[in-house]
Amino acid sequence: MMRWWLCALALVCLIAPVQAVEVPATGTIDVLFTPWDDAEGALLKQVGAARRTLHVQAYLLTSRNIARALLAAHARGVRVTVLADREMLIKGNNSLIPQLHEAGIAVRLETRYAAAHNKILLIDAEGDQPVIITGSYNFTFSAQARNAENLLILRGNRALAKTYLSNWQRHYDEAAPYAEAVLP
Repeated sequence: MMRWWLCALALVCLIAPVQAVEVPATGTIDVLFTPWDDAEGALLKQVGAARRTLHVQAYLLTSRNIARALLAAHARGVRVTVLADREMLIKGNNSLIPQLHEAGIAVRLETRYAAAHNKILLIDAEGDQPVIITGSYNFTFSAQARNAENLLILRGNRALAKTYLSNWQRHYDEAAPYAEAVLP
């Protein structure tokens, strides 16, 4: 019986269409590698330049500097919305997600996946000069100071920003509101 299921799964994987989205290369890209490059500083500079929206998708957020930058953006009128992995929030005692929620930032928690492992910041994603920040870089002190991580800052690619924003929205729509997801 198990062999039949494995064969069926293999067949589905072979005939299932690939859903990759091809996007033209435009704009600029900054590439940073920690611990050598100041990835956090570059990320903070971009968050500080946000004018309208910040869409965040975080596996883990314990960096006080990044949390402060998100709070400052919120305070100056930028619409900040956060998606976070519920299990990492519950397991860890250093998450700053509760602080963001308490400050009035919209937070939803992803519960559908074994790990909601995205690390993405979309800055003014619907504007003329969107910024996408992504890579292995978790939003933590260790990502900058202790780990070997990478961070990409992609500017000015509206088609790519639209694709990322669409995926972010799909996750947001599936996620649970913070208050519902943290209650036992």
